[in-house]
Amino acid sequence: MECSNKAETRTPNSLIKEKSPYLLQHAYNPVNWHPWSKEALQRARVEDKPIFLSIGYSTCHWCHVMARESFESEQTAGILNENFICIKVDREERPDLDEIYMKAVQILAGTGGWPLSVFLTPDGKPFYGGTYFPPRPVRDLPAFNDILQAIVSNWCDNREQLQRSSDDITELLQKSYLHKPHSGEVSVDLLDNLYEQLAVQFDSAYGGFGADVAAWSVKRPKFPLPCYLSFLLRYHHRTGVKSALTMVTKTLHAMAEGGIFDQLGGGFHRYSTDRHWLVPHFEKMLYDNALLTRVYLEAYQVTGDPIFARIGKETLDWVLREMTCHDGGFYSAIDADSEGVEGAFYAWSPDEVRPVLGAERVDAICRYFGVTPQGNFEGGKSVLHKAEPSDVAEREDTIREAIEELLLARNQRIRPATDDKILTGWNGLMIRAFATGYRVLHEMRFLEAATSSARFILENLVKDGRLCRRYRDREATIPGTLEDYAFFSAALLDLYETSFDPKWLREAFRLNDAMIELFWDDADGGFFFNRHGETEILAAIKEAYDGPVPSGNSIAAENLLRIGTLTDDEDMRRRARDIFLAFGAQLEESPLAHTQMLSAVDLYLNSPTQIVIAGDDLAGTSEFLLEINRHFLPGKVIAFAGSRADDEVSSGLVPLTEGKVAIQGKPTIYICENYTCKAPITELEDLRPVLSSRR
Repeated sequence: MECSNKAETRTPNSLIKEKSPYLLQHAYNPVNWHPWSKEALQRARVEDKPIFLSIGYSTCHWCHVMARESFESEQTAGILNENFICIKVDREERPDLDEIYMKAVQILAGTGGWPLSVFLTPDGKPFYGGTYFPPRPVRDLPAFNDILQAIVSNWCDNREQLQRSSDDITELLQKSYLHKPHSGEVSVDLLDNLYEQLAVQFDSAYGGFGADVAAWSVKRPKFPLPCYLSFLLRYHHRTGVKSALTMVTKTLHAMAEGGIFDQLGGGFHRYSTDRHWLVPHFEKMLYDNALLTRVYLEAYQVTGDPIFARIGKETLDWVLREMTCHDGGFYSAIDADSEGVEGAFYAWSPDEVRPVLGAERVDAICRYFGVTPQGNFEGGKSVLHKAEPSDVAEREDTIREAIEELLLARNQRIRPATDDKILTGWNGLMIRAFATGYRVLHEMRFLEAATSSARFILENLVKDGRLCRRYRDREATIPGTLEDYAFFSAALLDLYETSFDPKWLREAFRLNDAMIELFWDDADGGFFFNRHGETEILAAIKEAYDGPVPSGNSIAAENLLRIGTLTDDEDMRRRARDIFLAFGAQLEESPLAHTQMLSAVDLYLNSPTQIVIAGDDLAGTSEFLLEINRHFLPGKVIAFAGSRADDEVSSGLVPLTEGKVAIQGKPTIYICENYTCKAPITELEDLRPVLSSRR
């Protein structure tokens, strides 16, 4: 971990007592950092000093750069320590603080990103901010020390003006989270509007999305945007519009062949630095890989394209190999940097490939993966990608063997650091990916991984019936946010629909009820991000922005609809509708910022398909389950009705299963829509055409 080599020679600051890998990276900075706490805020008030708040995360490349350039500088530390109370925040531990102060910086500077650098009054109100600041002026970026000196002068000479500015910004922040219920209807027009905007944004040459596609430049970043792709799969399922599916398949193929996908080890990097998906920003995030895995596997259900199944499988294999703790939880991220250089772990030159593969294979494999003497990355190195089509069947074994040998050699390099904290919400996303992996690929180890993670969360991150957000080094702390409750409840629903163990359903229902109690806005509908009564932040956050991580409100709406369908509880469906109305104006005005919520709207507008599998035991229904799982059925809920005691418990939880029995001892499928059930199905050949017609 960064700075650990200084532990014996330098005095640590207050961050040494923390568990966050990001905060510990800064524990030996000469800056007198404090974690966010009542004590730090009180100290700012007592000493009458402004607060310098620095927010980042452990795998952030530019956070590392600013740390080396400024926070390890004795001169910069001297200015900070004398004039400011300095606070470090891990944005992944405290997404609420990140949300508030990121929005403040966007108001102040018109942009945002990490590291996030914000200057606050002692009562936590922002008055100036930005992102990365260099040690010396670069283009239009002022030097960090010059900024510090200017703020010190203004704090002494223009305090009232800074205070007024901070009050104005705080008022804008608070107003930005006020969402009055929309008077309009929740209609299919919302879905059509989003589809039309996605079609305009689509890069038909290389896949993916971005404003003003004609103006793409080599250095413009391109993000995977799995929420976009997930919506398009559902839109295609609803309408049959072929171009919606084409946008998905074009993008998924391009990413699978590009450098954004780790061609040796599996898993996706965070984004591409270019239009072509070639050179990535190399950090790997758990949430990206969870969401992308589900999209690839759902696209496989729709198209039957084996490439999509392979990419999903290889991504899950990477998570099992590199991102799973021995107790079952999933780690958060892998750094972009190793040895202080971004991408050093992943890039190759022909001279590095040759001793691994030998002279006979090196030229062919270098051509296949685009490894050239001049390189496509820094220092003449190359990022591996599918540069040559793999249309020669007899080469497949050669390519597979080369990948195994190159991966073995790469594993001898100095590895990027792993952020090994375990976050409840992000684990929920990955549990869903593994559950989908088991249903689609039929590999038991994927169900075992999903089950192990769920058990880990329930055993280690639940205190007094409430979720905690973060676990690391045998410590679970930080109250769970809406995101944690919504994502983990969704995972438990998926686990039930995969294994049909009623304990997952009971816990999903309990956490869903707790989520309503802790976060629901009784006045205007929708969920707040933090629990009621938390007063340490400037505003009550209520948002629905679906970025790289979907919003808690979006997944919560989906959960409410699923639970309402399983339990025949109209109140759940009403609450989901209230969420859509609470954010109705945003759904109309900015559909691209709410793609996951509009997928939930799609679920709301569909007539849900209720499937009950009845049988003496689950094993006897396996062929029917395989057939059901072969199909992309985004609007379905599924339950099992058996004869054992625990199945009777399940029947009590799910009224849908009542009266559903195996006919003449044969596995029987009941399919219901619009409060009407079709004739029971006992033969596999009768089930196939019924499922194929679900649209």
